[in-house]
Amino acid sequence: MAVYALVSGRTPFLETGDAFPGRFTATMTPVLFFLGLLAAAVCVGGLAFVAMAARPDRDGAIGFEVYRAHRMVERVSIAWAVVAIIMVVLTAANRSGIAVFRVFDGAALFSLVDATEQAKAWVVSALCAVVIAAVARWSLRWTAHVLLLVPGLLGVIALGVAGSAGQGPDHDYTTGTAIVVFAAAALAIGMAVASAITAVGDTPDTDLGQTGRRVLYPTVALVGATIVYAAIQIAIGVPVRFLATTAFGRMAIVAVIAAVFALAVAARALRASRATTLTRSGFVSATTTIAVAMMVFLAMCAGMETRTAPGLLVHDFTALDVFLGYDLPDPPTLQTIATMWRLDLVIGLGAVVAAAAYALGVRKLARHEIVWSRWRTISWMLGCLSLLVVTSSGLRTYGMALFSIHMIEHMVLNMFIPVLLVLGAPVTLALRAVPAAERGALPGPREWIVWMVHSRVTAFFSHPVTALIVFVASLYIVYFTPLFGTLARYHWGHELMSIHFLVTGYLFYWAIIGIDPGPRRLPFLARLGLLFAVMPFHAFFGIATMTMNSVIGYDFYGFLKLPWMTDLQHDQFLGGAIAWGASEVPVVIVVIALVSQWAASDRRAGARADRQADAYPDDELASYNAMLDELSRTRR
Repeated sequence: MAVYALVSGRTPFLETGDAFPGRFTATMTPVLFFLGLLAAAVCVGGLAFVAMAARPDRDGAIGFEVYRAHRMVERVSIAWAVVAIIMVVLTAANRSGIAVFRVFDGAALFSLVDATEQAKAWVVSALCAVVIAAVARWSLRWTAHVLLLVPGLLGVIALGVAGSAGQGPDHDYTTGTAIVVFAAAALAIGMAVASAITAVGDTPDTDLGQTGRRVLYPTVALVGATIVYAAIQIAIGVPVRFLATTAFGRMAIVAVIAAVFALAVAARALRASRATTLTRSGFVSATTTIAVAMMVFLAMCAGMETRTAPGLLVHDFTALDVFLGYDLPDPPTLQTIATMWRLDLVIGLGAVVAAAAYALGVRKLARHEIVWSRWRTISWMLGCLSLLVVTSSGLRTYGMALFSIHMIEHMVLNMFIPVLLVLGAPVTLALRAVPAAERGALPGPREWIVWMVHSRVTAFFSHPVTALIVFVASLYIVYFTPLFGTLARYHWGHELMSIHFLVTGYLFYWAIIGIDPGPRRLPFLARLGLLFAVMPFHAFFGIATMTMNSVIGYDFYGFLKLPWMTDLQHDQFLGGAIAWGASEVPVVIVVIALVSQWAASDRRAGARADRQADAYPDDELASYNAMLDELSRTRR
């Protein structure tokens, strides 16, 4: 990277017309970008390796077989945090075209960081690294390592969506591809590094084959996804004529070649592990080769992230290119909403994968002649279909530009789809379809699900009071603060809002009508009261939105200047009315489901009482009847 930066010199700045910040700043920016991104990848993949290869004890602490990987995460996360903090300053200087030492003049640092997207991304990455370093230093629990994957992935993804991928035409597609590419590549690199380190001396011979297959299967899938999504991103951002004639295009080609080589090595090692011919030295050699090849891929990504994609340099931008990534020539109608599809490459395809996985689970139960409710299957499939439609059809296409359509999207994601998914009972299906680990084998997916369902964190967030507070508070925090204006500006913001509303809705309805095992449930009457307690908050939100004098997210919607949208205040009034009226529709479905569960529970309780009465005579009733018989004989 240092050689590349020195050779490039002023070229990247001449391409964009920016001022040259000096050789030191221009050289160190891509070098430290790569080192920071590599440290983040090692941490994220190391956490995933610990989660997959650990044998936790009764207290939930990881064992010695993955302790070396834990120590790697603990130490590298500190390096990640340090590099990220340096990169905040360095990126602000590089993007502003000034020498790095001038950033500290007066209050310039904060204004430059605020004006630079990548500098803000490094701030997020630094905070995530600090969280991982702090928790890893004090906790050896298996659940802690699993939960740390959330800030770890956020810290990596933030760096991917803040560059060229989040800008220009079709940036909704390129942002989705960047999310997958950076997350998948980071997991693949970190798992390969952790596998090579632990296999040298810590992994027992009995675990080597299991660990090899457990690491290589997801590695093949992750690297394969990286190649596919990277190819899509390159096809959009780099016109064919620029592939061989620009440094950006040549780096893209090298990145894909390196990833293909890593995939070939991983596939070959996987075949050897399945045939039980993979030795310890062979496993270490394979994982090391995969790690090196993917590091080359990551180095090319770092180089591309510090430059501007050629496609953006030759494009004449419009406001819609900047803020949406596509044109909206016509107002929303039933026809345009039904026909203007833009497939969501993260959540939309995630819904397809979730439906396919559920179908495989049902099919496996059927092969073992285990009965599974048809209504649960229908509910889950309808939920996945609704999720695909909401995130990929015209509802999302127009929802990114209109508050009223966005509110329809929000209500469906937060109050309708979670109900269908909860009634599908996916955890129960997984526990029945996935076999338990054999004696002496590493814990598998079934054990992981049980540990997470019964963990303290799950118990806290799924507690009815916590679920209610998060469900209601997030509505007001997102829309009645400047947060919505920031999130609405970016495609990753819409993805984050969609995931947040989906998860909070799922946790709330799990506490009310959940079928899956989990924390202790409230009585049915209390659950019904909890459901009705939410209704006033949604009604007040809708009324407040309708009567506000200011426009929510005006800084974003005002810049779009859609020719057929002349009254943003009226559109917000319509969105508030939708939030007010639509909130009652899911309540009807939930009440029907809750009453049905209540009646079924009473029937089961009655059936148990009848069986107990038939099997075990009631001593008190028998004694009472004997007394009556005795009194009758005495009177006679």
